[in-house]
Amino acid sequence: MATGIVSVGLHLAAAETLSRAALVLTCVMWVALAADFVVRLARDRRRWAQEARTPGALTAVAATTVLGTRFSALGWQTLAEALLALSVVLWLPLLILVVRHWKPRMPGTVFLACVATQGPALLGATLAAAVTTAWLAHLSLVLFWLGLAMYGLAVPRFEWRQIAQGPGDQWVAGGALAISALAGARLLAADSARLYLWNDDDRGVLTAVTVALLVLGLAWYVVLLAAEVAWPRPRYDVRRWATVFPMGMTATATLSVAAAVGGAWLKWPGRMLVWVTVAAWLAVAAGAAADARAALRRAR
Repeated sequence: MATGIVSVGLHLAAAETLSRAALVLTCVMWVALAADFVVRLARDRRRWAQEARTPGALTAVAATTVLGTRFSALGWQTLAEALLALSVVLWLPLLILVVRHWKPRMPGTVFLACVATQGPALLGATLAAAVTTAWLAHLSLVLFWLGLAMYGLAVPRFEWRQIAQGPGDQWVAGGALAISALAGARLLAADSARLYLWNDDDRGVLTAVTVALLVLGLAWYVVLLAAEVAWPRPRYDVRRWATVFPMGMTATATLSVAAAVGGAWLKWPGRMLVWVTVAAWLAVAAGAAADARAALRRAR
C-alpha cells in the first residue's frame, strides 16, 4: 500500500522514473504477499480465518486497488480491470468478517473498513474515465458513499488516545479521509460530454464533499504530525508503514483534487507532500532493514 501510493504520487508530481521504480518494487511485494496469502489458505486455514477477521486483512483490497490505479495511468486497462475484479471479490467477504469482529476502543486500523471500500471506488472511477463506461462510474459513486458511511461507523470505535500513543497506524484515521477525497476527485474527473455522468446539482454536491474531505484529511495530517512531535515514537514498528500510506494518500489526494476542481494553488503543497512521503518511506524502509538485520543476528 505504502509503496504503491508513493508510485502514484510521484507520477502525479511528474517524477516518472522514480514512480516506475516504486511501481516495480510494489509489484514484487504484491506478488510475494499474494503467494503468502494463498499458501496460508492452503496449509493452515484455521490461522488464515483468524487473521482474516482482523482489520489488517483489508489491506489486501486497498493494496490491489492502488496497484490497479497505477496500471491504469500507464494505459494497462485490462490488467487494471482484472485487479478491480479481484479487489471486489475480496472486499465484501473480508469487510463482513472484519466488521463483525469490531470492538470498542480500537486502533487506527478500524478505519481500514473505509479505506478498503474507497479503494474499489477509486479504481472504478479511474477506469470509468479511461474506458468511457458510465455504469462503472455510477457503481463507484455508490461505493464512495458507502465508504463514508463506514468511516462514520468506525469513528465511535476509535481509541482517541492512539493519537498520542499509537505506533503508526493511528494515521489511517486521516488516510481514510484522504482516499475518500481522492475517490471523489476521480469521480469528478470521470465526467465528460460523452458520458454526462452528473448534472449541475450532482456535481456541486460531489465537489463540495470532495473538497471538505480533503480539508478534513489535511487537518488530520496536521494533528497527527503535531502529536508525533509532542510524543515522539522513534523506535521502528512495522505499523509505521501505516503512517507512510496515509501521508502518500494525502499528497495524492491534494494533487488530484487540485486538478479536478481547478485549484491550481494546491499543486505546490501537493508536490511538497509527495516528497515528504518519499522521505518518510525511506526512513521506515531503513528502520525495517535495521530490524531485519537485528533479527538475523539474534537467529544466528
